[in-house]
Amino acid sequence: MLTNARGDLYIKVVLTAIAVFLGVIAFRPVVHTTDTVMAQTDGPEIYVEPGVTTIRSPNGSTQGDGKLMINLKNGDVWGFPTMYAGAPYPVDPLNNKPAVAKGIYLGRFDLSSMK
Repeated sequence: MLTNARGDLYIKVVLTAIAVFLGVIAFRPVVHTTDTVMAQTDGPEIYVEPGVTTIRSPNGSTQGDGKLMINLKNGDVWGFPTMYAGAPYPVDPLNNKPAVAKGIYLGRFDLSSMK
């Protein structure tokens, strides 16, 4: 009889512990609210036109080859002169330092008009 009572007590304690731990696992998301996860990024989504394109500033002051980039969030179009015909990146043959291309704002695509 004593052995049977100990066995019942053991089973009840184990089942109670399992129920408590399952309750903790089930209610943890309610207690610990986490930050909302979103698939969108905060940075701009940039499309880089393949190859090199002739870039002309809107006022006509400069013209030359460069890379064309479009911000897909707002439709802004930027041109980055490469300073050397056909070069895929900024090149300054007269200077032995890395060249930096400043962006030229070329215009905007009205992406909101697309439905």
